[in-house]
Amino acid sequence: MIKFHAKTRLTLAALISAAFLSACEQPQKEESKKEEPNTAFESTYQAHSYHPVLIQNATILTAAGDRIDQGSILFKDGKIVAVGESVEAPADENLEVIDANGKWVTPGLIDVHSHLGVYPAPGVDSSADGNEMTAPVTAEVWAEHSVWPHDPQFELALSGGVTSMQILPGSANLIGGRTVTLKNVPARSVMEMKFPGAPHGLKMACGENPKRVYGNKGRSPMTRMANIAGFREAWIKAADYKKQWEDYENGEGNGKAPKRDLQLETLAGVLDGEILIHNHCYRADEMALMMEIAEEFDFQISTFHHAVESYKIADKLAENNVCSALWSDWWGFKQEAFDMVPENVALVEKAGACAIVHSDSPTGIQHLNKDAAKSMASGNAMGMNITPEKAIEWITINPAKSMGIAEQTGSLEAGKMADVVLWDGNPFSVYSKAEKVFIDGALMYDRHNEKYQPVSDFQLGQYDLEVDAQEEGAL
Repeated sequence: MIKFHAKTRLTLAALISAAFLSACEQPQKEESKKEEPNTAFESTYQAHSYHPVLIQNATILTAAGDRIDQGSILFKDGKIVAVGESVEAPADENLEVIDANGKWVTPGLIDVHSHLGVYPAPGVDSSADGNEMTAPVTAEVWAEHSVWPHDPQFELALSGGVTSMQILPGSANLIGGRTVTLKNVPARSVMEMKFPGAPHGLKMACGENPKRVYGNKGRSPMTRMANIAGFREAWIKAADYKKQWEDYENGEGNGKAPKRDLQLETLAGVLDGEILIHNHCYRADEMALMMEIAEEFDFQISTFHHAVESYKIADKLAENNVCSALWSDWWGFKQEAFDMVPENVALVEKAGACAIVHSDSPTGIQHLNKDAAKSMASGNAMGMNITPEKAIEWITINPAKSMGIAEQTGSLEAGKMADVVLWDGNPFSVYSKAEKVFIDGALMYDRHNEKYQPVSDFQLGQYDLEVDAQEEGAL
């Protein structure tokens, strides 16, 4: 037997203990490393701090089914605290009370279809980064990697009451790439604008655009039948890629991880239900075909965009739980956009399907409330009784549902993000304007206070130059 001095025994015990602890900890470290998520491009959005606000005596459209006349809304620390006919003012010396008599309050507006940042102003070729027209399937590209946060159009949308939006790639390709959901706030990078926790979307396009872009190059798709073949081919590859990873994670196969493929990774994300499909599609018959593909490969289409013929299949859309993103009266600019009716939004609504008014325009996004007003008027002229408390859902909670953020925003309910717009009148009047816009409870725009009228880096100095020029008589 080997004998050790007492001091030596203590040292050995300590070493053995350390070695044991190290051995015990090692698997945990390996496990932790294996499960460590990829944090590249994650949201770094931080809500601005602001004092508590109580808006009283307003007409409130909650987008949760209610209209409250002479109502109140209280928000604090970025969240809605209470909404109702009578909300008691808390004892807080920092509380700001706004008397909104004669004014209206709605949730912040949400545009489900925008290209701000990827087609920024001024519109020049060097910054037109929204369409990767090099192959019919480019699921590997992400719109957020083209977003220029200093696009001056973001501030213009804010002045129209828009607090969140989805930025999509263009519609040249069958599968154009990932979409991104943004908070409409000044930022230095797109990560600082990314809506926390919002799922990615995937832009797809059927109809004229893909077959025109690639047919003119003498390659497939040149026809609508090739469009469908291209979709099915892509989803067959995605299903196989998904199966390879499932086999690897279940310990089957040769034990080697499949080679990572950015394109198939995005498509597999759709099949796993983590990425939402946003499908540019005008004609009813093509929407029906796309729903067949979704059934074939077992995924859900979130929303058909520019769906001018949704009214023809509104019952099918309701049955399949698919939203329609629509214009009130923008149509006829190409053959597949001919057969629309101004009652389209209202007819989809009445069928029990999810109706959305969207822009797809840097100008239209500034007037979403007016586009919804026209759709409401067209429906009522047809004999429907569509109220403002229903129409507000087309530009708030319904796009939030489409984008997977309805649990956080889109309606005025206790606990949700305090994304709130104070209008100087009925928001469905052409004469009304957004007076104050709050995002996560912080005042981000005030029509009567230049301090809260943000300008982008691109605009800095322009106003001073204009003033100087005017003073010198040059303008």
